[in-house]
Amino acid sequence: MTFRSLCLTSALALATAFPAHAEQSFNRISAFATPLNATGAEAAKPSSAEIITATEDGRKLIYSDSPLGVLGLIDIADPAAPKPLGTVAMGGEPTTTVVLGDLAFAGVNTSESKARPSGKLVTVDLATQKIVAECDLGGQPDSVAKDPGGSFLAVAIENERDEEVNEGDLPQAPAGYLVKLPLAKGAVDCGGLQKIELTGLAAVAGDDPEPEFVSVNTAGEIVVTLQENNEIVVIGADGKLATHFSAGSVDLAGIDTKKDGKLDFTGKKEGVAREPDAVKWIDTDHFVTANEGDWKGGSRGFTIWKKDGTVVFEAGASLEREMAALGHYPDKRNKKGVEIESVEVAEFDGRKLLFVAAERASLVAVYDLADLAAPKLLQILPSGISPEGLVAIPARGLLATANEVDLREDGLAPAHVMLYALSDGPAAYPTLTSAGTEPLIGWAALSALSADPAKPGHLFAASDSFLSAAPTIYSLDATQKPARITAALTVTRGGDPAQLMDIEGLASDGKGGFWLATEGRTDKMIPHGIVHVDETGAIDQQIGLPPELAAAETRFGFEGIALAGDRLWLAVQRPWKDDPKGTVKLVAYDLEAETWGAVQYPLEAAPEGGWVGLSEITLHGDFAYLIERDNQLADTAAVKRLYRVALADLKPAALGGPLPVVRKELVRDLLPDLAAWNGYILDKVEGFAIDAAGEGFVVTDNDGVDDSSGETLFWSIGKVE
Repeated sequence: MTFRSLCLTSALALATAFPAHAEQSFNRISAFATPLNATGAEAAKPSSAEIITATEDGRKLIYSDSPLGVLGLIDIADPAAPKPLGTVAMGGEPTTTVVLGDLAFAGVNTSESKARPSGKLVTVDLATQKIVAECDLGGQPDSVAKDPGGSFLAVAIENERDEEVNEGDLPQAPAGYLVKLPLAKGAVDCGGLQKIELTGLAAVAGDDPEPEFVSVNTAGEIVVTLQENNEIVVIGADGKLATHFSAGSVDLAGIDTKKDGKLDFTGKKEGVAREPDAVKWIDTDHFVTANEGDWKGGSRGFTIWKKDGTVVFEAGASLEREMAALGHYPDKRNKKGVEIESVEVAEFDGRKLLFVAAERASLVAVYDLADLAAPKLLQILPSGISPEGLVAIPARGLLATANEVDLREDGLAPAHVMLYALSDGPAAYPTLTSAGTEPLIGWAALSALSADPAKPGHLFAASDSFLSAAPTIYSLDATQKPARITAALTVTRGGDPAQLMDIEGLASDGKGGFWLATEGRTDKMIPHGIVHVDETGAIDQQIGLPPELAAAETRFGFEGIALAGDRLWLAVQRPWKDDPKGTVKLVAYDLEAETWGAVQYPLEAAPEGGWVGLSEITLHGDFAYLIERDNQLADTAAVKRLYRVALADLKPAALGGPLPVVRKELVRDLLPDLAAWNGYILDKVEGFAIDAAGEGFVVTDNDGVDDSSGETLFWSIGKVE
């Protein structure tokens, strides 16, 4: 059985949400990096995938790429192996595209400034990938939607405000409006353009409406959100105002409210304006909004409405808490939390489903809409970084997400389009959850792993400096699928959460306490060293570096710790100043004699522009096991490996002189494991432990959703002989 098969047959969906009788799940089958659609110098420029759609046969995807000013096209005849089809230059910034037959209609922003907005609707022949027509829209288009019957297009002309003017407050002329464009024989009738004014409706800056998103139902009615105005408008099939109402506000409980370096889901906010972004009709009487929020609001969820303004269902903080339980909560963006951005509604095999994308959590939730008053959460899918758009292709059992953030300038991941297929079997993600704990245990950035020496399938993990205000040790139960975080222990000093710590190594002392390796940043007054905590998490011993080590240290310090009798072994991540080229130290500390020693470990060659270092050390049987990895991800990742060194060769020499170089043996290449989830290859494989029954477990560090997709991959490599 391949690892992919093992993953799909052993991992379960959210235990608290996925129904036990379910026989099908969505699982990611491929990821397409947007630079693949560019050639030459264009491939190095920032690109993006924002709003996405599919051709009517479901065999091509079209996404808007505003940084490059193009539409990108992808061949998904084989959705597990998407192929680039190139781009079409739009002569401006494309926003939303819809397809009718062989034609694509794209809104394009050509504004010279926020105060002087302009835009056009561009028609592209998909067969030739050429522009065949343009219509002047008179303002800056955002969302475009088509009548399901194919008789017209609706375009939200936002004329968005300048956030640098008047502290972003409204009003800021010119006002936005809605455009209705007839379609005749599949072509746009520019002369029949109908401008529908939306001024004077909203209680918030009613003279400056800023329509954000539109959707058209099968009756030809248009729903449009005025996000900054916190208003929803319904236009009748006759093009006249049918109704409008405030999107209102929500009281939120059980949320994290502070950007403070810790995750605390006991807070609350009252009267939070919804400020909806995306909207989608569910049927002719109901629609759903994604309540992203903007300048004043953001209720962190979604709402199902009757078209008369009656709230049928309010998610409140419920979805955000489910996402936080998966380690995807963005503590640095607490104003709007996970930021619900986009929604999609489609029917798969007679089952109406709702897909909800969270931009800052980089996740997509799947709900069953059989009961609109009580939608049922089925599963949560991992996406790329910042999903902005969704498109369902029910006829092919597919879902695609457009993820807009390109971080290549920072040496990180490019923007991606990701594809998911509905098939028999359980969900492959999540691999780890704290769902069911109360209060909810928030977690992120797992940087170390250690086994409970007495209980098979039970481990401990630690958070790194991302949770700087509350360094935490978590208890993990890996006998369940997904594995569950069952408890959290805050590391304290003098009764308060410890500060100036970056836990990168964790080892059980066998007595209820732990040895911790802290990676220092002496330039930020964070010391390297060893810390011991008792069973309550209180620090009761600290061991600093001896002069021989301190003199040669760099910011890349201890990344793992293991205990063998009275000796601690620590892995240093990268070479220090006195290390021979291509080697790094394994440092030993004798707890009884209080003496230091070390050996040299030979590293693999570093990739161009990158580095290779150690991320973990654990002891089992006659060997020390070490994770060696580069700092590369996606297509440039090359070294993610598990090695071992015979304990008989670990004979530490005194510091200050030549150190013996140990021999290493490859145990497992972890790249195929990482590729099994069919996203981009993650960078930080940082934890490895072997449990009391000899089973090996690996975990990745998600950087707390900071410039990351937030995915945490936790898996077993089976028995370690």
